[in-house]
Amino acid sequence: MFSVRPSVILTHESDLDGLVSGLLLVRLARGLFSADVTLQAWNYQGWRNRQMTEPAAWVSDFSFEVRLDRPDWVVIDHHATSVRPTQARFIHDAGKSASLLAYELCREAGLSSPTLDRLVHLTNLGDLWKSSDPEFGLAVDYAGLVKEYGFWNLHRLIGGDPERLLDHPLLEVMSVKRRVENPIGYDWCRTHVEPVSPEVGVVNTTIGDSNLIVHQLLDGGVTPYRVLVTLFPKANRTIVASIRSLNGEALPLAVRLQGGGHPNAAGTTLPRSVTDLESAMEYLKETLSPARSGRDFGSGPGELKL
Repeated sequence: MFSVRPSVILTHESDLDGLVSGLLLVRLARGLFSADVTLQAWNYQGWRNRQMTEPAAWVSDFSFEVRLDRPDWVVIDHHATSVRPTQARFIHDAGKSASLLAYELCREAGLSSPTLDRLVHLTNLGDLWKSSDPEFGLAVDYAGLVKEYGFWNLHRLIGGDPERLLDHPLLEVMSVKRRVENPIGYDWCRTHVEPVSPEVGVVNTTIGDSNLIVHQLLDGGVTPYRVLVTLFPKANRTIVASIRSLNGEALPLAVRLQGGGHPNAAGTTLPRSVTDLESAMEYLKETLSPARSGRDFGSGPGELKL
């Protein structure tokens, strides 16, 4: 399968797919090489600035790019990319989460279990936003664990064992929050959307699952904006922007803000000089104003003209 032990395993810090895929790759490395490989988790801004110096590495849940095209590097991902590998091994399927792709490798190595089958299934539902699935609500509860408690807090709670996430007691908290807080949060948010540009609005959130609430706003056509952004202050005084759309506009906007993600679900960490929500709004208005960009969104679905 893989003949070279990775020096490090690199994954996305900000969602459940990054956590589960990263933990699965740690388990795969242990099974193949009888060694514990260091796991690193990165947000989009930190990832863009990271130097890729290791002789061998496994990467999950980050888009394939030229600087990852290195001998003895393996990239496991499902985001769209125009880059084709010449040296690295690229395992890619846009119809599968990074967790599912990593788990297929674990299965091939004889490292599967019914518990992991279930966890990866739910992770896949939530990350690909399969809202028509009858278990989508439960999948969103799982996805919300990383958003609510943080990557490394969860990692410590489960001792790096992904199987301990299944049926975790914290899911009861997430379920109650979804059922009780979301309707209240939605009623608030639909009347508290602040314009950033003619096409982009920032949703002022209070309580509830912001991703579900924002998609509900978009699906119902409640606001005039094609893209909705939510802002989250982190403990280290950085601000994370979550970006959502219906027709592919979220990703080009995230890229413009030095972020990444999926066509309709993307995100970024704002510059370190932006330390509160007020300065975050000022930064977005300045950066995304039509006068600064020359023109705003194009007329085609998902097209952003810079």
